[in-house]
Amino acid sequence: MNSRTNETDLQPRPEEAPQESRSLMREIKDKHGDNSFREQSTSDGIPTLWTGADKIADILRYLKHKARPRFPMLYDLTAVDERVRADANTLPDSDFTVVYHLLSLEPFREIRLKVPLKGDPPSIPSITRLWPTASWYEREVWDMFGIRFDGHPNLRRLLMPLTWKGHPLRKDHPARATEMGQFSMPEDRHIEEEEALRFKPEEWGMEQKSDEADFMFLNIGPQHPGTHGVIRFVLQLDGEEIIDVVPELGFHHRGAEKMGERQSWHTYIPYTDRVDYLSGVMNNLPYLMAVEKLAGITVPDRAKVIRIMLCELFRISNHLVWYGTYAQDVGQMSPVFYMFNDRERLLGIIEAICGARMHPNWFRIGGVAADLPNGWDRMVREFLDYFPSKIDEYDGMVMGNRILKVRTQGIGAYNTEEAIEWGVTGPSLRATGMGWDLRKVRPYGGYDQFEFEIPIAHKGDCYDRAIVRIEEMRQSLRIIRQCLDNMPDGPYKSDHPLTTPPIKDGTMHDIETLITHFLNVSWGPVIPAGEASGCVEGTKGLYSYYLISEKGTIPYRVRIRTSSFPHMQIIPFISRGHTVPDLLAIIGATDFVLADVDR
Repeated sequence: MNSRTNETDLQPRPEEAPQESRSLMREIKDKHGDNSFREQSTSDGIPTLWTGADKIADILRYLKHKARPRFPMLYDLTAVDERVRADANTLPDSDFTVVYHLLSLEPFREIRLKVPLKGDPPSIPSITRLWPTASWYEREVWDMFGIRFDGHPNLRRLLMPLTWKGHPLRKDHPARATEMGQFSMPEDRHIEEEEALRFKPEEWGMEQKSDEADFMFLNIGPQHPGTHGVIRFVLQLDGEEIIDVVPELGFHHRGAEKMGERQSWHTYIPYTDRVDYLSGVMNNLPYLMAVEKLAGITVPDRAKVIRIMLCELFRISNHLVWYGTYAQDVGQMSPVFYMFNDRERLLGIIEAICGARMHPNWFRIGGVAADLPNGWDRMVREFLDYFPSKIDEYDGMVMGNRILKVRTQGIGAYNTEEAIEWGVTGPSLRATGMGWDLRKVRPYGGYDQFEFEIPIAHKGDCYDRAIVRIEEMRQSLRIIRQCLDNMPDGPYKSDHPLTTPPIKDGTMHDIETLITHFLNVSWGPVIPAGEASGCVEGTKGLYSYYLISEKGTIPYRVRIRTSSFPHMQIIPFISRGHTVPDLLAIIGATDFVLADVDR
């Protein structure tokens, strides 16, 4: 296993970053005209520019191919309904805003571009010719907001049913089922819904036959053990060879972003647990990081280390689920039982600390819910002593198995450039030979105080994606041991007045403190106006929340960018030319969660 050693080349020095951001802004304005842009200050410090719809494609093309540094990854593309925004007079005149978030990986830089739109329907040029990964993002924005992307090859709903009326993330769309009237399914609607599920190849530009053979179209899912959840893959086959794949999403869509715009800043935390439901508190962290940036909250050192320890425990828990089911997908039955047994040990530790297992909802604004209980160190130490030999045992059982090697080596491969084009991050990117990990290139939450290596592989196939995840478990053990041996003293939560639940000292001594405590618990804190994103190196890749506050008790906009969404979109690209059994190996090696895809 190789490890990247020159991480310092990727990490900007804090005092240099603002100057480099200003230089980038100046470069863009000089190239495209100073009058074409308006700068915006944000709580997260990411360079943010407003520009027009007529210029956005040229600007994005310049940033991708010619800027210094280049921004080769379209990290996210989303939108905001501005029509009922209280501070709309401070923004460019718009009904909707399309937001582009680009990344430069070496060196690590970020830039956010915004385009104000008016009209009914609002429209903007598609950028699918610049980035293939833009296809699903643009379809999602059309689905959720009704914004048209001119030139998109197949602009249709992505997450909602094709028969759905309206666009759910518009502010005038109901946020609760109780606001929509009683649901009914009369016979004519049942027929309409059934017909909408019929797959029509010509709508996807597919031929029914070639000069030599008729193609077969095969459904895998929505209920299939190899899909790890409710999703449908429609395969175009020439015999056993896959010609194309069409994934159909949305079966797990629960409106997680819409729910975030109706909950208080504090009461939304449990909802984040359910997005990547195998990563537990790691879902809480990017959301809370964004809130803490908006509020100007500094997290105490003890709370930082507790958070890191819990996140790394959940990284191992996630990888154990993946490891066992991955082996099962290619024909090995025993490993999943052994690995789930070890996961039970680990979840027992998490339950002892947090009070719950899969969805502990334990991180809070400003820290964590409670201090570590008595005996936590003994439980963690016993697991650290027990588990390393089990990883070695599983390596021989699974990764050394000749059948698994035949089923996964050379299957579903892509290189680093292709991974970046499709927005791939995390272990799947590192499997292509790029030693890039956000915990190293831009340490967050205290990771700069820990020693660990970045596992990489080189072929970018299913087998190498497995190699990276297995080594990540060893590195997580290394981080957890440092947490165990160096847990700092001090408070487990900030004393900032906007932390939740708020500090209770003094509530029984004066009425003003009692009133403040009551309001902050019942209504939640009033977070200052602004916008910020929090991003973490999750179990499957980069995972972030982009929040907009109007200085209220609830967010105005909650955007969840997950890693599984682009990783799912690349599956057709890497499956063509393989066979149906290969597809199941590709799905297993991708390590996605469908609630993470659909939100």
